[in-house]
Amino acid sequence: MSLYRNSAWFLKGLTEFTKNGYLSASKRFVEKDLEVSVAGRSFMITGANGGIGKATAMAIAKRGGTIHMVCRNKDKAEEARADIVKETGNKEIYVHILDLSETKKVWEFAEGFKKKFKSLNVLINNAGSIMSQRDVNTEGLEKSFAVNVLGIYILTKSLIPLLEKSTDPRVITVSSGGMLVQKLRIGNLQSERGRFDGTMVYAQHKRQQVVMTEQLAKTHTNIHFSVMHPGWVDTLAVANAMPDFHRSMKDSLRTPEQGADTVVWLAISEAATTNPTGRFYQDRKVVPTHLPLAWTHSSPLEEQKLLLLLEDLAKTFQPH
Repeated sequence: MSLYRNSAWFLKGLTEFTKNGYLSASKRFVEKDLEVSVAGRSFMITGANGGIGKATAMAIAKRGGTIHMVCRNKDKAEEARADIVKETGNKEIYVHILDLSETKKVWEFAEGFKKKFKSLNVLINNAGSIMSQRDVNTEGLEKSFAVNVLGIYILTKSLIPLLEKSTDPRVITVSSGGMLVQKLRIGNLQSERGRFDGTMVYAQHKRQQVVMTEQLAKTHTNIHFSVMHPGWVDTLAVANAMPDFHRSMKDSLRTPEQGADTVVWLAISEAATTNPTGRFYQDRKVVPTHLPLAWTHSSPLEEQKLLLLLEDLAKTFQPH
């Protein structure tokens, strides 16, 4: 079944996730969806100093949005900020330094942000991590899980009260089509058992993001939640994490701007919020979260349990 899943996914990817897939899908895009001003609205984007995150920040800054760039590397963040200000003329671009793998600091950052800023209209969870081998942070958590799942959960949960006070609040999480080959597994969240395959661990985390989004959408109904697949994008992160894939597919990969298109659409267009909350998107369209006949469905009980496990884990790092 795993071989079937991987084959079905790769064939789907060749037709849909590539640059040609984007060009084909874009023929049905409604141009005026993105012809909006978002002046006065604020957007937090994690991992905003490169790749899809920077392309998203650039597109929203061009339309007048206030951008809060949440980045790990100060020098790269400041350089990206300077690029965005220079290209867009928008000076409402703020840099915040945070390493999402440091769980307690995620709490501290979110709590501090709420005290300092009166509103946040849109949270874009874009930062992610693929590890080549299992590594733990200073708090004893497997690092990629800390970034891809727990960090996103804590940041989102902590900022929900601020989002709920703001107009037309939205939360968008940048996932991956890789999650289609994974069934939700809640018994090995820290990848302690079995061989550590960084790409598959990442795909599992992306499945967990989809489930997390669906669950949060049920309990926080006045926020529009969405999760999306940007396609196969030519970024430094992909080149570093999957060099063979990057080398063989380089000419077919999407640009960061093409990868960011649906993130921007979900963040600023009116059309996006006409769809139900909690859905999975690809190229501005709601798409299924499972491949046909792939046996990746999980029970509602397992999906609820993931959120309970994350809540319990998050509380142990919450500053008092």
